[in-house]
Amino acid sequence: MQLAMTTAGREIRRRLATTMISALAARPGRKLGLAARLIDALPFFPLTSEVGRAFAKRLASGDTSFIDFVARLGSELSERSMDRFVSNLLVNAWVDGRPIRERFHEQEGFYPPNFIVISPTMRCNLRCPGCWAALYEDVPHMEMELLERIVSECRNDLGVRFFTIAGGEPFIRNDLLDFYERHDDCYFLVYTNGLLIDDETARRLGEAGNVAPMLSVEGRRGSTDRRRGGGTYDALRVVRRRLKDAGVLHGFSVTATRDNVYEVSSEEFVDGMIEEGALVGWYFHYIPIGRGPDPSLMLTAQERDDLRKRVFHLRTSRPIFLADFWNDGPAVQGCMAGGQRYLHVNPEGDIEPCVFAHFAVDNVREKTIREALRHPFMAAIRAGIPYDGNLLTPCMIIDRPDVLRRLCAEHGARATHPGAASLLCDLAGELDGKAASLAKVMEGVWERGEWQHLYVTGAEVAAQRGAASKRPEKVTTH
Repeated sequence: MQLAMTTAGREIRRRLATTMISALAARPGRKLGLAARLIDALPFFPLTSEVGRAFAKRLASGDTSFIDFVARLGSELSERSMDRFVSNLLVNAWVDGRPIRERFHEQEGFYPPNFIVISPTMRCNLRCPGCWAALYEDVPHMEMELLERIVSECRNDLGVRFFTIAGGEPFIRNDLLDFYERHDDCYFLVYTNGLLIDDETARRLGEAGNVAPMLSVEGRRGSTDRRRGGGTYDALRVVRRRLKDAGVLHGFSVTATRDNVYEVSSEEFVDGMIEEGALVGWYFHYIPIGRGPDPSLMLTAQERDDLRKRVFHLRTSRPIFLADFWNDGPAVQGCMAGGQRYLHVNPEGDIEPCVFAHFAVDNVREKTIREALRHPFMAAIRAGIPYDGNLLTPCMIIDRPDVLRRLCAEHGARATHPGAASLLCDLAGELDGKAASLAKVMEGVWERGEWQHLYVTGAEVAAQRGAASKRPEKVTTH
């Protein structure tokens, strides 16, 4: 039996990865050699692929941004947090779940999602303009029995050990801390406003080790307080200190709009987040949903292209992992929705193709996740990806809005809250116009091979191929 498939092999990988990460922190003079052994031990990038070879060459040339990020994990996480990060997120999710995922593929003809987003509540202690959670605020919490059933099915039937917890504000539910502790072989990334993380909560998160809070901000103090309320930014600085002192892996989450796009992608902003202990950062693009949707806040084509370049610069020059869920389409082969990489379950149990696409044909109270993935609506979403092949325009909501309209009409997908259908009708004209403008810019970027795959450029990947084509090969990470 292959090493990755055995209990002994799993433990060897866990110990090797933990040792290598700790060594990177303790012995910076040996960064490149240790990193090569770490990458060989874990499935970060398949080194037999063009992307993997380009990444290895970049490391060999002395670019240590990724290595410095890994070294920070070794020096800033507690022993428990490091153990759960390696065991649950890297080994359990990406290695131990492989036989289950392969069996699913044999049975269904497609792979299950890599992770599941669950919103166990839509209640929140804030009332931020434009947040869709307010449209669900009268919806009860998802009952714990259902939440347990979803995680159990995903773990045992889909091979999923990685879950994103969204909302609403997840920390408004005290019972979720016990839930995370019960599932200590899984990993939970939690999007939160952070204001309910007190000393006791930070202590419990540190002891659990399998929860990574991502604190939402709008930029620096002025931008954050303007949308989230006076004093929020300074309160979050205190929370980040608590999490850092407890050795908890944490980061930031931002929604880029026309008002803050250059602020949140500035060196000053990211350096400030690093100084306060953030190890990762997630960039979302504003989508006109929620309370008072405003298409004028959407990034222009030029702003989006600028954000792409700026995030890549920051990711390859700072010891922090940054991801832009739209501009980093090449890293995940386009759109992740419909179960291609993930799906979303809201508090009422509706199974949505994307956390931003509030339409559903099935409910987890009536169907299993496996059954929902079989539905022609979800199957059609997956079948269309990556559309014309340009992975820089991956989104069926704002980049290909005609796709979302067509699929919802063909399969009878219903809106899961009042106002969600505005994407399909009231805002259709504006979305089409913005998508057309974006396509003109990104078509040129794509054809010139100026895209990026996390830490490497399209040109670096093409150089490994030794051929004229600059398009990326498909790297399977299921």
